[in-house]
Amino acid sequence: MQGELIIPAIATAIVVFSHGSGSSHRSPRNRKVAQVLQRAGFGTLLFDLLTPAEDALFSNRFAIDLLSDRLIAATGWLESLPEARGCPIGYFGASTGAAAALKAAARAAGDRRCRIPWREAGSGNGRAGRS
Repeated sequence: MQGELIIPAIATAIVVFSHGSGSSHRSPRNRKVAQVLQRAGFGTLLFDLLTPAEDALFSNRFAIDLLSDRLIAATGWLESLPEARGCPIGYFGASTGAAAALKAAARAAGDRRCRIPWREAGSGNGRAGRS
């Protein structure tokens, strides 16, 4: 799988992106969100949930079980990296990516904590909240 992992020296947590159908780790929107999170001290992992061959089959874009399996596998890989050790890992998703992220989070080991970026109505200030 292709992707991009950035972990600051002192990361608050690592956010694994779960993009929606028809998107990729190169999405300008996801890259912009990742940059904002990185400036706030979060690590980010953007990667394609499907191989190019899998993505060519349109129905795979809506295969939530397959997509959540990929998120769980990526999380396991991430947890094996020395630079990620001890960092809470959370998911960030939109569209079908959000469904896959919720399913993966529900299946995740009990001690993982998710941090979800949110914006207060009218504030313009992004904050990190716990779920």
